[in-house]
Amino acid sequence: MRQTGDVAVSVFDIFKIGIGPSSSHTVGPMRAANVFVTDLATDPRFDQVSRVRAELFGSLGATGHGHGSESAVLLGLEGEEPATVDTDRTPIRDAEIRSTKRIVLNAAHEVNHEIDFFDESDLVLYRTKSLPFHPNGMTFTAWIGDEVLCERTFYSIGGGFVVEHGEDNHPAIVADSRAVPHPFRTGAELLQQCSDNRMTIPEITMANEQALNPQMDVAQELLHIHDVMHSCIEAGCSHSGVLPGGLHVRRRAKRAYSDLVAREKRIGTRQDPFDSMDWLTVWALAVNEENAAGGRLVTAPTNGAAGIVPSALEFVLKFLEPHSDTDSGTPGVDQGDDDAIIDFLLVAGAIGAIYQQSASISGAEVGCQGEVGVACSMAAAGLAQVMGGNPAQVCNAAEIGLEHHLGLTCDPVGGLVQIPCIERNAVGAIKAVTAARLAMTGDGQQIVSLDQVMRTMVETGRDMKDKYKETARGGLAVNIVEC
Repeated sequence: MRQTGDVAVSVFDIFKIGIGPSSSHTVGPMRAANVFVTDLATDPRFDQVSRVRAELFGSLGATGHGHGSESAVLLGLEGEEPATVDTDRTPIRDAEIRSTKRIVLNAAHEVNHEIDFFDESDLVLYRTKSLPFHPNGMTFTAWIGDEVLCERTFYSIGGGFVVEHGEDNHPAIVADSRAVPHPFRTGAELLQQCSDNRMTIPEITMANEQALNPQMDVAQELLHIHDVMHSCIEAGCSHSGVLPGGLHVRRRAKRAYSDLVAREKRIGTRQDPFDSMDWLTVWALAVNEENAAGGRLVTAPTNGAAGIVPSALEFVLKFLEPHSDTDSGTPGVDQGDDDAIIDFLLVAGAIGAIYQQSASISGAEVGCQGEVGVACSMAAAGLAQVMGGNPAQVCNAAEIGLEHHLGLTCDPVGGLVQIPCIERNAVGAIKAVTAARLAMTGDGQQIVSLDQVMRTMVETGRDMKDKYKETARGGLAVNIVEC
């Protein structure tokens, strides 16, 4: 299990606004490239830099082309960030850099410097070569003539998290010095904090967030996170056509959404027995189709699994809490829903933080059990909370959500976050609802604990062959004839 010391992980580290199609292969590389060039721009000899090279290893090298890693690195080197980069302009700027053979280092900022950039030699993807510590490794080097001015190695460890290779050949993870009143790194520690302080999980998490982000209105920022999630769903339900990448995968969310709205108008107040399942499916498909197209979304905890938490939260607003319908037929958000949104995200984020600190949320490290499995676990916990569950029931829901994803491989066809990723999110969302309902039938006492299932996931991932861990060299990735 990953040991990250006493690092304080915020729910806003788990829920990050970014771009598709991958948090580990797109968001992480862009952030790493941005860190490299931002620091490079502070060097007195920055304006003398003559060459920069980016090298991607392991899973990044094997599937980076299909995951948008190359564009992410190029835009990151120009100083762009995942949360603010213009998603419509990204492919245009990528093409400009390649065609002109020129890149503007740190272009997004006042201090910048234009150099020659030959993508054939300056942007290298190694398909079978890996670096130590983690499969998602990357090295950036800057030269002044023949002199190496700076060389740094980073790892994208999942969910957009990036750590740097230290001088002792281990990842240099900077401990967060900000103290929190109720620290926890495991499920057992979270439950103990709830018991000792007679507080719920959202109360524990909110107290920690207010210590980590004293200048932030935590509640309003969580509502903003939900707004971005909801906007992503709306975008996915309005776009049609074929997804990029060459697999010719057709978008389905828009038509499915239109069919559902028409069905609701046709049957009126009568309830179709599959309503909630169909809406969950549409919402999850919408998010992950937007992700596959390189759109704006929220990592939850990763891009490849980003449809589960938002769809489960929309399920809360449409089927569990009072809501106001808009003219378009989508569930709106009124003041009565705010508490449910905040509690849901605080709990889901707390569970995600436990996985990030003590296990893994990286498909390249443990397979898709660490992405869709973790997202299902987070969503199940959030659902149990708004359904009135106590802390033990919430952790039980989280455990059930992961337990039934154990062993799930990450085998994207063509290295694209499309097959089986998009449908897998819809199934994961339905599993989250089932997990929450199962947990609510009990008293929270469980034979398998959340920590035990997390440890099992890590051990299973360690035993899993690399070809099943986001390399596109096994499973569905090689057993489907690409058209």
